[in-house]
Amino acid sequence: MRDDNELPLTGLRVVEFSHMVMGPTCGMILADLGAEVIKVEPPGGDKTRKLPGLGIGFFRSVNRNKKSVVLDVHTPEGMAKARALIGTADVLLENFRPGTMDRLGLGYEALSGEFPRLIYASHKGFLPGPYENRVALDEVVQNMAGLTYMTGPKGRPLRAGSSVNDIMGGMFAAIGVLAALRERDRTGRGQEIQSALFENCCLLAAQHMQQFQMTGEPTPPMPSRVSAWSVYDTFTLAGDKQLFVGAVNDRQFQILCKVINRPDLANDPALATNAQRVALRPQLIERIGETLRDYEIDELCEALEAAGLPYARIVSPDELVDDPHLKASGGLVDMPTDDGASTKVVLLPLLMGGRRLGVLRPLPRLGEHNDEILAAL
Repeated sequence: MRDDNELPLTGLRVVEFSHMVMGPTCGMILADLGAEVIKVEPPGGDKTRKLPGLGIGFFRSVNRNKKSVVLDVHTPEGMAKARALIGTADVLLENFRPGTMDRLGLGYEALSGEFPRLIYASHKGFLPGPYENRVALDEVVQNMAGLTYMTGPKGRPLRAGSSVNDIMGGMFAAIGVLAALRERDRTGRGQEIQSALFENCCLLAAQHMQQFQMTGEPTPPMPSRVSAWSVYDTFTLAGDKQLFVGAVNDRQFQILCKVINRPDLANDPALATNAQRVALRPQLIERIGETLRDYEIDELCEALEAAGLPYARIVSPDELVDDPHLKASGGLVDMPTDDGASTKVVLLPLLMGGRRLGVLRPLPRLGEHNDEILAAL
């Protein structure tokens, strides 16, 4: 852990009324940058503290560097403390269904008159419009915005293997908060920011939307696409190991042929240019695959690395816990957990002035900071 009082957002107070992934991601980014982020949890705590299955890692992944306060805003006492706490804050984060905070009396309109400098960031499923009251989840908007269609084979839509929109939605909200802070420096007033899952996912699909408008043809799913490059695929090697290999220009193709000892391919006039190779791509991939089937993966990786060609082992997330580059670059560090143990966490993918933004405090226990925060109100 680091004790760093010179981080960019040191002195900024953020009150976070959020759960699951999207809102907490925004809070974590601001906390990593040095803000004091106070996570307001209901009695019993954020439900992600105890999720099973694929949700078991949610809380630890997106709630570091925060303080935890338990308040029941459905009671007069809890509401009074919540409003007093908000009065000390620069930023409020929330990610509940549309209308929830308004019904509690904690919506932007209700608070902005009393706290005109407050920056209020809402994380929603949809920005205002016909869909705004629909229930949204990451997988819902992945289907609505074409991401599952583009990811899976034709006729078999497949969600991305992570909470991509929740995470990116929190990130875009953090960008909005930083911009609003800059604007507040000029105007003296806060504002409401909204970030939404659906619009976020549409941005991910924007390149495919442009392709359709430029060609008039619907974009096929990625597994069915016509590749722009002749060698840009995953191959099965000895022992059924898998390796992605790319050769995206004529020079790289010549180098690859030399590495795998296929001068016949390098000297074939029908394969002289990338356009020619793309036209013959299925046959070319099959011929290269036959050669690579006998290669040991470590041997081929070493040769590709030495040749400066793009390649990648097919890695599962559990293998990243011991990834040498992730550890050496300072991107994987220990964090004390709320149960007294320790876990390795992935830091923000940033260098600022040559330093990584690290772990500042242990993962908060439920209500750990009630006395510290509430007594000062």
